[in-house]
Amino acid sequence: MAFENILVVCVGNICRSPIAEALLAKQYPEKNIDSAGVSAVVGHGADSKAIKVMQDDDIDISAHIAKQINESLVTRADLILTMSDSQTKWIENQWPHSRGKTFKLGHWTNKDIADPYKLDEQAFITAKQDIENSLKQWTDKIS
Repeated sequence: MAFENILVVCVGNICRSPIAEALLAKQYPEKNIDSAGVSAVVGHGADSKAIKVMQDDDIDISAHIAKQINESLVTRADLILTMSDSQTKWIENQWPHSRGKTFKLGHWTNKDIADPYKLDEQAFITAKQDIENSLKQWTDKIS
């Protein structure tokens, strides 16, 4: 099955999921990539440190606007990638029909992506590296 609509989820939708969304969009420009938060800072832009670590790769996420995950986003997605087991469980409890298409980004290595929110720039660099490494494990499933 081809994953054409991919939703990336974190807590606030201002740090990790915008980074993952942008990396996926760069790798798969033909796919519909979106992101949301389980408790989103709705209407806010990406964290300034997230914007900076992405600029190092010539990716601009400054136009990102945080939004809350909802039924319509979950229904539209073919694949939902979260940052932790607890986020996966939360989504599956809210929308039981999402079981089987909701996975932790670090599923293949059982890795959680630590939240860099309110931490230093190094935490954002680490989060981005962890996201990139985890995305590599999905390449043959998404392509």
